[in-house]
Amino acid sequence: MEPVIVKENTVKPVSKENTMTKKVKVELEVDTSVKDLGPNPYTNLIHLARAVDSWRIFPRVFISTYIYLLYKVVVWYMNVPTPTMEQSGLVSIVVGAGAAWFGLYTGSSSKKDK
Repeated sequence: MEPVIVKENTVKPVSKENTMTKKVKVELEVDTSVKDLGPNPYTNLIHLARAVDSWRIFPRVFISTYIYLLYKVVVWYMNVPTPTMEQSGLVSIVVGAGAAWFGLYTGSSSKKDK
């Protein structure tokens, strides 16, 4: 069975040969006027977020922490009388991580700079 037509509170099946199509034009009115909602209450917070982002505080804290950790590990390793493989591996990993930290730090510029 095909779609049904409701006429005078009755439902009748429609056969394929009795189908009709109808084009209908629809007019739509949309209100595009600008509404004044007042000043944005989050303006100061947005400015603060942009300032913190432009100062790059967090990447600088992370790279400074890494430099301090690297210094302490290298000084500790040089004071070990007979280093083991595990100690050498630790120093190798800490020094090798510097390349990743530096790459992340230099590659994390803001999108405005591009």
